[in-house]
Amino acid sequence: MTRSPSPTAELEALLDALGPRTWFEALMDRFGPCELLAHWKQGEFHHDLIFRLPADHASTLGPILTVSTNCNGGVKELLSLGDAPDRWALWHDRCPDNPAFSGEIPPVLGRARTMHYFDPCRLLEPDTRSELREDARQRQRGGGWIPLDSDEESEADWLARRT
Repeated sequence: MTRSPSPTAELEALLDALGPRTWFEALMDRFGPCELLAHWKQGEFHHDLIFRLPADHASTLGPILTVSTNCNGGVKELLSLGDAPDRWALWHDRCPDNPAFSGEIPPVLGRARTMHYFDPCRLLEPDTRSELREDARQRQRGGGWIPLDSDEESEADWLARRT
């Protein structure tokens, strides 16, 4: 198998291969079974899925693939990393001025973005849109909206824990 010239080029090729297939089908076709390490939601409209690629994958990518999607499953960004990131460090990398996020992610080996990508910090602003009624939602740690009965950490709980 010919190796791609760089991890970023390989990620871009993976995005190009999507076509009518889902990103998950393309991932499985390319690498075989991958281990889902984490699935994190931030607000209503962003998902991060962290995968460990099979140890014997023949590619220039690192062992960790981060897939960021919108609420409809459209891929926004792929990151190749040497190790699994911390959730809040991943968001700190995106939104370094947000005090709810801290930490450093492992070195990024490759990055590719699609037409669905836009500044994720915009999803966290206090006036960001929501499909939840005002009386049925609360702010999530770092921003975005979650249902009142969500298991996710609310902004109020995070602030209370800091004091």
